[in-house]
Amino acid sequence: MEIKIKKLKPDAKLPQYAHPGDVGLDIFSLETHTFQPGERKIFWVGFALEFEEGYAGIMKDKGSLPFYHGLHVMGGVFDAGYRGEYNVNLVNLGQESVTIEKGQKIAQLVIFPVAIAKLQEVEELSQTARGEGKLGSTGKF
Repeated sequence: MEIKIKKLKPDAKLPQYAHPGDVGLDIFSLETHTFQPGERKIFWVGFALEFEEGYAGIMKDKGSLPFYHGLHVMGGVFDAGYRGEYNVNLVNLGQESVTIEKGQKIAQLVIFPVAIAKLQEVEELSQTARGEGKLGSTGKF
């Protein structure tokens, strides 16, 4: 798959795969910022993408940031038609402040194939074994 990328800020580091066969493109911070516990911040990362319909860019955590520091990516679904600047929305779920340095890897972008659904409103849905079972319906945890 080929993806077009446009650099929007001169100091932006373009996303890249760390190893052959990786599925997540590393995303790099354009700024230094210290998070306090509970703080959220949007990092603009200085590029825009173009890829085919039927795909979506999903922003995901880098494994070490939530594990060691409690930093978590909040949301981040980029549609094929979006041509604006990409961003990473991070929250500090930990108990200590955490500093992100300019140029540091802060997230990974995964390009997923997606189904574009056609919704059909109906009066009833078919029955299943689960039915309307909610959280915990199959047992404790």
